[in-house]
Amino acid sequence: MADRKIVRSSAGVTVLGAGDVTADLLEEALAHAPALVAADGGAAAALRFGRIPEAVIGDLDSLDAASAAALPQERIHLIPDQETTDFDKCLAAIEAPLVVAVGFTGARLDHEMAAFSTLLAHAGRPVVLLGGHDVAFAAPAELTLSLAAGTRVSLFPMGEVTGESEGLRWPIGGLRLAPGGRIGTSNLAVAEEVRLSFSAPRMLVFLPRDCLAAAISALAAQPAGQAAVRGG
Repeated sequence: MADRKIVRSSAGVTVLGAGDVTADLLEEALAHAPALVAADGGAAAALRFGRIPEAVIGDLDSLDAASAAALPQERIHLIPDQETTDFDKCLAAIEAPLVVAVGFTGARLDHEMAAFSTLLAHAGRPVVLLGGHDVAFAAPAELTLSLAAGTRVSLFPMGEVTGESEGLRWPIGGLRLAPGGRIGTSNLAVAEEVRLSFSAPRMLVFLPRDCLAAAISALAAQPAGQAAVRGG
């Protein structure tokens, strides 16, 4: 599977999961990443919104019979590996300059935490998780965000990490951040540009939902070697 790409897009790919998603949330994702891929049971949501995904990828334990029957069979891709999540499987099968993932938040908490873990596993790639209230992504080594003053910027370490910041109300320089220790929720932008750097790829960034375009722009500005989503 490491070298097998199922979906290639020169624009971007929306990956739809089986969690909470609304029609407007899906349309917002597709406006930035127009190709649609369903992660396993996310196929039912795609069909509910009148969409036929370009591919359905996963171990297919959540793909119901009615949805499977409504889909072109050549678009259903069984990957039985039990060591990775369906979100992981989708990312491994996609080559695109951007992935926006919806339907991975708001339902089961363990699935939501698994999605955050997948973001971290693909740190440095332009993968953005879009939820009903927030966007989240794994921070690359350096990041510049264009934000309105007063915008919430939450930083959640998924492992021990240090960093530097410019443009935040509460700077993070000199702090050792770690889960179970000091974290960085509900910080605020105080300048039009927020500059962040981190010692290791262990930081998740959370912004309000209306900052999706800002998050995408910041990730797209990374060096070309880091910015392409490549499975493997």
